[in-house]
Amino acid sequence: MRRDVLEYIERQKDLKQFLRDQPIWYRKLSRNPYDLQSLEIESLRYYKKTIPDKVDKFTNSVQMASMMYQMFQTMKTQN
Repeated sequence: MRRDVLEYIERQKDLKQFLRDQPIWYRKLSRNPYDLQSLEIESLRYYKKTIPDKVDKFTNSVQMASMMYQMFQTMKTQN
């Protein structure tokens, strides 16, 4: 693997960990060192850091808060 690619990966801990979890990317980057953008995109998907994933996480949090609020309202009316 080229030194500049390796240095770039070393500076970003998520990419470094992704590369350890998905070793096939060593081979892909060795063959095509300019494929870093694909590596970053796959890493974001793997760690669920894409915008749709963040929206889903936020939606789930709002639904959980709404459910808790309704539960507290129900408990309040029962007393």
